[in-house]
Amino acid sequence: MSRRRPADRSEHRPEHCSGGGPARQSDGGPAHRCDCRPVRRPDGSSASRPGHRPEHRLLRRVFCALAAGAALLAVGAQPAAADAVRNADWALTALHAESAWRTSQGAGVTVAVLDTGVDATHPDLTGQVLKGKDMIGFGAGPGDRYWAKHGTGMAAIIAGHGHGYADGSGVMGLAPKAKILPVRVILEDKDPKRAKARSDRGNALPDGIRWAVDHGADVINLSLGDDSATAAPVAAEDEAIRYALGKGVVVVASAGNGGEEADRSSYPAAYPGVIAVAAVDRDGQHAGFSTRRWYASVSAPGVDVVIADPDRTYYEGWGTSAASAYVSGAAALIRSADPKLSPAQVKQVLERTTRDRPAGGRSDEMGTGLIDPVAALKAAAKLKAQPAVPAAAGYPHRYFGPGPVPPADPPAPSRVLGDGVATTFAVIGAALVLAAALLWFRPGRGPRPARGPAADGG
Repeated sequence: MSRRRPADRSEHRPEHCSGGGPARQSDGGPAHRCDCRPVRRPDGSSASRPGHRPEHRLLRRVFCALAAGAALLAVGAQPAAADAVRNADWALTALHAESAWRTSQGAGVTVAVLDTGVDATHPDLTGQVLKGKDMIGFGAGPGDRYWAKHGTGMAAIIAGHGHGYADGSGVMGLAPKAKILPVRVILEDKDPKRAKARSDRGNALPDGIRWAVDHGADVINLSLGDDSATAAPVAAEDEAIRYALGKGVVVVASAGNGGEEADRSSYPAAYPGVIAVAAVDRDGQHAGFSTRRWYASVSAPGVDVVIADPDRTYYEGWGTSAASAYVSGAAALIRSADPKLSPAQVKQVLERTTRDRPAGGRSDEMGTGLIDPVAALKAAAKLKAQPAVPAAAGYPHRYFGPGPVPPADPPAPSRVLGDGVATTFAVIGAALVLAAALLWFRPGRGPRPARGPAADGG
């Protein structure tokens, strides 16, 4: 599949990076690269801003503001004309949002945005933002330069309602009648207290997930992640996500922005049951920066996306952060239409109704393809709701699987392995079971005696 690289790529190392190599914590924590990516303003001019790579740390990992595992990269700009902002918002057209809104606009659904905070006073979000929780407890506050920039942008993509006459100005979200529950679990990249948050608030993400679940979230958006060289599953995060899924909460995360670099797995996207979202461009092609990994579920717009900023300007940025937010909006539409569907059913219906499906039905680049909210809503209307089931505790080495699934409607293994491979495994499995039975129960003999501890030694 073709890849489109940004037109130019300069480099800048923010103050927390030193020398020519990657920044590293003084305590020997994970390395953090700082990249600069170009973006365009809605008026067509271009600019660039240091990239953000949210990393989160629990015990030995660090959560910073806007991760490569998922950061949305954007740059400041002068306020654009209202028609320029709305006209530049190609993603809603690509997702056939107006057609989807005839069925659902997200009413009655709460989407928790676990991020850098959300500006509830932004004109595009007035009345949409519920009282949230700050799991960090320090750092920049409302009105400060480095507060809630990334989180506000994600919230507007999910549930923005625009502003002005007939709400014709600003950003319209995919689920404009959903509510946003802000949970601050990371700080912006240049927040002066960022280093302190990294060292003192390692539990912010799992604690934030549990808090969101206990305070009414129906969907959790995680436009963040850790794809550092030391990234690995962390028990507290995994358990928090399992808790959310078991309570019926849909969890969506960005797949990562490492496609032009190491392409490492990103967490929390790689945890079981999470809807991991890759990014595509205006042509529906895989965005070159979007991480290619086995856990990708679906794709959504992530290039030249219009972003609302707390400073009341609008930017065009890119990243799997934005793609994740669009899928959280789609999940909100589905949940609004049928609140009883389990997280596994929401995940499955999004995966099974995509457009621009890759060859074979799935790829590491795009998952099963570009989400189609209209088709997903139609398919969801035909489902019989199943109860949420907690995710299994043990994972295979490479593929974590789809997480909790309704007992009556298990996911087809072919979505990962392909029909032919799945069938082959089924035949081999049956043969092995039969062979084991023949060895265990021989004619005229009882079952073999169990071996004692001494027999297990050598």
